[in-house]
Amino acid sequence: MNALAGRTALVTGGSRGIGRAIAQRLGRDGARVAVHYARDDAAARETVASIEAAGGSAFPLRAPLGVPGDVEALWKAFDAEADGVDVIVNNAGINGGRNGVAGTAAEDFDRVFAVNVRAPFFLVQQGLRRLRDGGRIINVSTGLTSRPGMMPDIAAYTMTKGAMDSFTAALAKELGPRGITVNAVAPGVIDTDINADWLRGDEEARQGTAAMSPFGRIGQPEDVADVAAFLASDSSRWVTGQWIDATGGALL
Repeated sequence: MNALAGRTALVTGGSRGIGRAIAQRLGRDGARVAVHYARDDAAARETVASIEAAGGSAFPLRAPLGVPGDVEALWKAFDAEADGVDVIVNNAGINGGRNGVAGTAAEDFDRVFAVNVRAPFFLVQQGLRRLRDGGRIINVSTGLTSRPGMMPDIAAYTMTKGAMDSFTAALAKELGPRGITVNAVAPGVIDTDINADWLRGDEEARQGTAAMSPFGRIGQPEDVADVAAFLASDSSRWVTGQWIDATGGALL
């Protein structure tokens, strides 16, 4: 497919998990993909190689988030490789630890907000002069913002995604005159490395998680990537400011 032929996409946290699947799908759709990552050079190279092996074009972009100068460093590296951007996917995020409200240290709280909220806010702010009219911004949220009590141990993380949901709506209103759409895609539990500690090694947890969806299975990164691909395409031109449930029906 060539729905995104001639366009450039930036996917933060694009080297693994949901981010990798989104980067790969946008690459298959014809976009040149900037695969952003923080530390894992090997994973980023693997993602870029997989996009190129499928006939696409991509380049790695290393820039840790949540530290002073993070966004400036990211865009400087991006500008060395590309002239403008058409799709920005704010996917990078951390869960801040599974300690609940009582056990969350101030430094962990600050860190999860720095990575999950502050970084994408200023990434978009500084990216607006690079983002072409008619572009797309996609924020990766979570189904937990609809039902935060489902996983109270990651309350701070859920709060960050709630902030991003508000950002999505406000930004959609602001950028509408430029023909830019802004939407959030909200996964449920997805089988990725971030959930490996409790999901992959516990059969009871896997079965219980699968039972939350009427499809009777656990979500895969590609399930979310396909929704993101729609939001990145011209087919979503009349959809903006929306929170798209990609939980596989787990919230029903």
